Amino acid sequence: MSRLKEIEIKYEIRGLKSSDISAILAIESDSFPDPWPKTAFEEIIRQPGHGGIVVVSDSKLVAYACYLIIEHEAHLTNLAVIHSLRRKSIASGLLERILDIAMKKGCEHILLEVRPQNKSAIAFYENAGFKLLYSRPNYYRNPVEDALVMVYYFNE
Repeated sequence: MSRLKEIEIKYEIRGLKSSDISAILAIESDSFPDPWPKTAFEEIIRQPGHGGIVVVSDSKLVAYACYLIIEHEAHLTNLAVIHSLRRKSIASGLLERILDIAMKKGCEHILLEVRPQNKSAIAFYENAGFKLLYSRPNYYRNPVEDALVMVYYFNE
């Protein structure tokens, strides 16, 4: 039996641009049952406190993450990677960059919501140091489902 070498993915993380939105919408609709509309991503670019980063590999946008910072609190609003490149540490790179941004902005913690059925996402965030804070009833619309609110404290 031959051993397969794991293929190293070369990628760049950079700030979100308007020209990225159509690629983000494709990943968003493929990743979530209730995808955000185009206007939500346009607002991320325009609104103070909002931000987004993308991952580009071989000139193709393959992942993104969006966040909101208000005072000393950050909120991870979205994070998605195209199916073919999941479990290749791209999401970890995005999350690490978001945590770094929030920490440099003086945030004390960062929050996120995740569907209780999304066991792989929950495990990913727990492995990164997030803890379950509480459940938010009927947060998601399609299908209607509670959200688990998770938190990462920078000073723990």
